[in-house]
Parts: sequence; C-alpha cells; structure tokens
Amino acid sequence: MTDLKRLGRRGAYGLGQLGTQGLGPERPAPFQPRFVRPYHRWPFSAWLLGLLAGALINAGAAAVGWWFMPFIIGLLAGLANHVGRWPTQVALPAVVLTSAAGWLVPLLWSVLHGAPHGGVARITALGLPGNAAVAGLLTVLIAVVQGMTGYWLGRALTPLPTDD
Repeated sequence: MTDLKRLGRRGAYGLGQLGTQGLGPERPAPFQPRFVRPYHRWPFSAWLLGLLAGALINAGAAAVGWWFMPFIIGLLAGLANHVGRWPTQVALPAVVLTSAAGWLVPLLWSVLHGAPHGGVARITALGLPGNAAVAGLLTVLIAVVQGMTGYWLGRALTPLPTDD
C-alpha cells in the first residue's frame, strides 16, 4: 500500500539508481561542456610564447639544416601538454602550425633572397614536376608530419591526466 501512495510523486522511484527507500535520488551534476571548463593549467600567454619559441627554433634549425627538429619540438609539446592539459583538439593544430611556420618561413626567406630554388626543386621533387612550389609544399608537409608524430609520441609517453 505504501507504494501506491508514492505513485506519481516526483523522484519517488529513482529508476536506474540505487538508494535507500524513502530518500529521493541524487541530483546529477549539471552538464558542462569541455570548452567551458578551464581544462588547462597554464595561461594562454605561456602557450603562445611556447609556440612562438617552437616556430623560431624550427626556423633556426631549418636554416642550419637540422631537418629532424619539428619532431623534437612536437615531442616536447606532447610532454608539456601532460602538465598544461590543453585538449588534443587545440594542441595538435598548434603543433601543426608551429611545424609548418618553422619550415615555411626559412624557405620563403631563401627564395626572396635569391637562392637557386629551381635546381633544388628538380632534385627534391621526387619525380614530380620540377616546380619550386611543389618541392616547398612537400618539405612543409614532411615537417608537419614530423611535428604530429612527435606530439603523438610525447602524449603516448605520458599518462592521461585525471579530472580534478
């Protein structure tokens, strides 16, 4: 008979939740989208300085001929992201932009200052038309893939952060 008295009252049965009789179900926590929650620990300015430093280091390494530096910068960004806790949807495009800018700026600088890009383009185009733009795009694409691979490895070496 007591069940009939509870029939139709708000929170009377709490379907799907275990609880003691007579008490209403717990109220669920309100949904808050991930982009609203402050998920990151470092301020935006620290990340912006880090990305700018990564692009400058990539550009300097490209000028010296260190082709592997986008991978190292991506690896460091993946390791730093364990502490900084930016979502991958934000951090990975930033690493891509850093890698692309780090190689695109020195390539454009050398072309604007009279480097013999036509002969180099024919050598590096790998059977594609000997166009400097194709060779430059291929070089930037390789740098982007290196940066993404380094970021992936840095994230894989660090455990997933727990929600605090």
